[in-house]
Amino acid sequence: MLRSMFSAISGLRAHQTKMDVTGNNIANVNTVGYKGSQTVFQDTLSQVIRAGGAPAADRGGSNPAQIGLGTKVAAVTTNWTQGATQSTGRATDFMIEGDGFFVTRGGTEQLYTRAGSFDFDGAGKLVTPDGSILQGWMPNAAGVVDPNGPITDLKVPYGQMVNPKATSTGTVKGNLPSDAIVGTVVQTNTQMYDAQGVAQNVAYTFTKTATNDWDMDVVANGITLVNDATVSFNSSGALTAPAGGALATFNPNTVNAAAFPSWNSAVALDLQGLSQFGGTSDVTAPDQNGYELGSLQSFQLANDGTITGVYSNGLRQPLGKLALASFNNPSGLEKAGSSSFRVGDNSGVALIGQAGQGGRGVLNSGALEMSNVDLAEEFTGLIVAQRGFQANSRVITASDEILQDLVNLKR
Repeated sequence: MLRSMFSAISGLRAHQTKMDVTGNNIANVNTVGYKGSQTVFQDTLSQVIRAGGAPAADRGGSNPAQIGLGTKVAAVTTNWTQGATQSTGRATDFMIEGDGFFVTRGGTEQLYTRAGSFDFDGAGKLVTPDGSILQGWMPNAAGVVDPNGPITDLKVPYGQMVNPKATSTGTVKGNLPSDAIVGTVVQTNTQMYDAQGVAQNVAYTFTKTATNDWDMDVVANGITLVNDATVSFNSSGALTAPAGGALATFNPNTVNAAAFPSWNSAVALDLQGLSQFGGTSDVTAPDQNGYELGSLQSFQLANDGTITGVYSNGLRQPLGKLALASFNNPSGLEKAGSSSFRVGDNSGVALIGQAGQGGRGVLNSGALEMSNVDLAEEFTGLIVAQRGFQANSRVITASDEILQDLVNLKR
């Protein structure tokens, strides 16, 4: 009689735990990056009231008679399925599509989270709502981000100034018409910059001198920097001169120091993209590596975690790269509060690397991963837990009534 009562008590405890887990899931239905939990029950020890017997020559075997002693919570497991995507449009909202965790630093402790709602602190560092700092790789002195180095605090230096750079290379591409008559002139324009970031208007002029030959002039602000450089093609329209498509470099300051006092760097032109086919001319000068003084205006996040800064002068360069961590057993992580986890005894070590590699997911900006809690499933679980609790309480009531009847046998 007492066995049924104590078994029912264990059922009450277990179903109370299931109610607690379900209530926590429902409470976090709108928590960014939250992963729902599930309660797993298992039975406890059983009392053997009759042992089993093996079959013999003159009789068959018998099964043991066992009475269970109740239930207990075997585990509270985490559901790691992907949550729904919510578009926010905020540049500092990041979302992981696939496996992996953001790496953050809270004090001296390294933590991990799926919640990608970040913001800037007063020092320009990317932080979680509770102040933990997002980790990744920052560029070195040469502006190169090394994802094989140690991770550090990620910082986006809004308002950072970038010094101007004098143009040292330029590119000319496109088609010069093969059916053009001798004397035909084709021109395209671009802008280059001196060491002070002052824009210089540069014109490339091609004048046809023979069937497969053109003369090229380079003029900046009305001053000729290159005069009658020969550009030749073969009968198939491919460039043959200058060799390799590299025109001899020119130095504007050497040509005219008075006109170009701050442009004393040699400029090398790349003409490999030129061709001579029949049709119209479409010669352009799309690239040059100089730029004026600029300041950081915004940034963009690539799928591999690279944060690219966009400057007011059109320059785009990497500001850092987010690090992601993966685990052999993410269910072994310990919850640290504030939607964060820490390494547990059974989680395995953190495998930190780039997004999109080593089984880690890719990143999206301007969106958040919402909770993966399914309300329909949770309310069904709520009913199951409530009815299970109710049924176990009825077992206690029935056991009590039987005990009362037993006491009343002696009147």
